[in-house]
Amino acid sequence: MKIKVKKENDYTRELEIDIPWTDLESDFDDTIKKFGKQVKMPGFRSGKIPRDRLLSQFQPNIEAEFMDANFQKYYLMAIQQEGLIPVNKAEIKDVQFRMNEPFTFSATFEIEPELSLPRLKKRMLSVQRTTYVHDNQDIEDAIMQLRKSHATMTTAEEGAIEGDYLICALQKLDESGVPIIGKKFEKQYLRVGKGSFTDDQKDKMIGLKPGDTTRLRLPVNEDGEDADYELTVNNVEREVLPEINDEFFRRINPELDSEEALRKDVEKKIQENFEERSKTAYERDIADALIVKVNPSFAPSMVENYLTNLVEDVKKQNKGEPMDEAKIREHYAPVAERNMKWYLVRNKLIESQSLTVSKDSIEKEIQRLVDRTPQSKKEIIKFYKKPSNRKHIEDDLMEKIILEYLEQFAKVKEVEVYTKDLRGKEHAY
Repeated sequence: MKIKVKKENDYTRELEIDIPWTDLESDFDDTIKKFGKQVKMPGFRSGKIPRDRLLSQFQPNIEAEFMDANFQKYYLMAIQQEGLIPVNKAEIKDVQFRMNEPFTFSATFEIEPELSLPRLKKRMLSVQRTTYVHDNQDIEDAIMQLRKSHATMTTAEEGAIEGDYLICALQKLDESGVPIIGKKFEKQYLRVGKGSFTDDQKDKMIGLKPGDTTRLRLPVNEDGEDADYELTVNNVEREVLPEINDEFFRRINPELDSEEALRKDVEKKIQENFEERSKTAYERDIADALIVKVNPSFAPSMVENYLTNLVEDVKKQNKGEPMDEAKIREHYAPVAERNMKWYLVRNKLIESQSLTVSKDSIEKEIQRLVDRTPQSKKEIIKFYKKPSNRKHIEDDLMEKIILEYLEQFAKVKEVEVYTKDLRGKEHAY
């Protein structure tokens, strides 16, 4: 077999494959025999038609069947001989074959591009590490979130106030105020104020009781336009927050016995969450800094495969609901490209530094998970008996080893961020 390798770019290869007739003859004979068993010819039993008779009548068909049945075999032999591992399906073209002549074709495909790492030096990776400075308002907000998560709902008889929920019917009206038949929506839940409506609309809802009606202009309907509705109240429900007392402490954590203990527990969790957030961002900064230094190219099909898998995951989470696949792919394309670059750099680091994760490390990590939730010991041990699940732990531990290795080359800028500047955007608890 003669193979000519063309390097179109860092990741695209074209193989021109030429197999001489002497290497093909045996396989071609097998194709003739198989073809003879499929053909019926008057005067001959199945499989007993003479070779010359078959060739004289069906040679082009036999040649076509031979090519279909064998180009994959010779393609695989060629990439193995050249030590190439495709990451996508090859494009086969220029296929030529006739009996007693060579079998030639070309195969174009993508591979993981080769890359070289720069010589790593101290302070060559500029990164930022953030220390978040929290305050009492964070603690108050977190405790309020805990109270809200344990809140109960009660029926309000004296009329709606801001923050209440109206269980109501909405009847759509035409421009003259006449109800539109077939456009009545029962059992709708509307929150009074709290950013849900304009002040003018909110004022119309405050004070409403069961049986009361009012007219609202809601900002969006199914046609994407404003529309007038008549709102009829069925019930008014009010959120009742639990008192901060012994019963509340027990619901949050049986080990808590006072408001001071609750505040300390909440503050500890706030601090842990901000530390984890800082650590995650810092480690990503280190990886991104190295990606910039290496600037690896990548095979487009690798990103496409990543996005295809991601879309399938979103479909499963969406449970069959309609979704715009093109928008999902567009949204996640930068993430896919970044992750693909890190995948290539990461693998090169593992190879060049001979980094490994020991079995003992994996077992210790599983034991740590067991110790953290001892009540789920059997389930955890069973889960990590599956090789693919153990591989997840191995990958996480390898990521940790890589980032610890890269830290020695980091130039770290320490930054303080006050949580009051972040407030309103997200909660730390």
